[in-house]
Amino acid sequence: MKMAIDEAREGIRKGDGGPFGCVIVRDGAVVGKGHNRVVEMKDPTCHGEIMAIRDACKNLDTFDLSGCELYTTAEPCPMCRGAIMWANISKVYYGCTVSDTDKLGFRDEQFYGAPADVYTQLDRNECLEVFKEYSEIEDKTSY
Repeated sequence: MKMAIDEAREGIRKGDGGPFGCVIVRDGAVVGKGHNRVVEMKDPTCHGEIMAIRDACKNLDTFDLSGCELYTTAEPCPMCRGAIMWANISKVYYGCTVSDTDKLGFRDEQFYGAPADVYTQLDRNECLEVFKEYSEIEDKTSY
């Protein structure tokens, strides 16, 4: 966790974004790290966990982080939780809670359920054709 805290401090001192740092470990070795870079990259998806997942995947040359543990300075938001699950990360350790981040003005809590009027289904049949094409590919790990 100390390394995640150091990542967070590096990011805030550089003006990259919020106080969110993250480190990913496999078998006792750091395989990825990152901090919030939303402001620097002008990209709302550049949370510390996402940056660390990208770094770990690059370093391990895989999209599957099974067996990895993630250390982060704050409880992951819904987007990061999804990324953690998609990456198959085995365990998450976090410092501050959603309530703590809310006190700093971050809006994590409001994202725990998107308003129904934001989503509208469109062109399902055409999209199902793309899904069918994908399902017919034998080796989905080679591209």
